Amino acid sequence: MVEMAALMTVLLPLIFGITEYGRAIYQYNAIAKGARDSVRYLSQYAPGDAVRITEAKCLAVFGKINCNDSDTPLADGLAMSQVKVIDGSTDATGYKLQKTGRGVINLVTVQVNGYVFNSVISSLIPDIRFGPIGATMVQVL
Repeated sequence: MVEMAALMTVLLPLIFGITEYGRAIYQYNAIAKGARDSVRYLSQYAPGDAVRITEAKCLAVFGKINCNDSDTPLADGLAMSQVKVIDGSTDATGYKLQKTGRGVINLVTVQVNGYVFNSVISSLIPDIRFGPIGATMVQVL
């Protein structure tokens, strides 16, 4: 019993720590996949289409293009206000490149900023603020 109690004081925090970091990695991957899906969706449309940008933000947050406030986000606490879309209509200087074999191309970027992973055991594992999570693709002209 004494040995078991001594081992549990070490093993339980280790197990909970591994579990929490696993949850953090899972949520990071869900957000990264949402950003990739969203930028892939936007790459099919011309820059500056407000309807498509809203649909892409829904795709990044909820995993579908038609969303409403009652939908469950891909990661707890993820909101559409954290998703930023940058394309040729919002940043014409940085996102129109001319030095390619294809001629002039547009780039589109979907970026999720300011996401905080809330740890269940914040006394053991602190909350984690992720850096920008995003993806960039070539967009049609």
